Amino acid sequence: MIRPGGEGDDPVVRPFLLTGGRTEPMRDGLRIETQLYAAPAALSAPLRFESRRIVELCQAPRSIADLAAALGVPLGVVRVIVADLITDGFVLVHHLPGEFPSTLVERIRDRVRAL
Repeated sequence: MIRPGGEGDDPVVRPFLLTGGRTEPMRDGLRIETQLYAAPAALSAPLRFESRRIVELCQAPRSIADLAAALGVPLGVVRVIVADLITDGFVLVHHLPGEFPSTLVERIRDRVRAL
């Protein structure tokens, strides 16, 4: 499919094609400000398209929002792709000092509600 406006424009790829039709990430707790960095061996992995580009961009810590902006892809799509890369060990979550994991914050919230 070609974008309207001319023959030389880039082709449009539907977001659901990038994620295999999935709309929810396999890993929960990825927020838009989550900082990510590529695993040392990730650049030599046989990755394609957006996954390869994410690994290239994550040579220095980047947030999911930064990745979405750099790729020009919706946040939800980037979250699904990043979750796959984390599951496969190609991208790691960069925890900042003093930052609480989202699971801990959720447990605290649930216990406060129980009071």
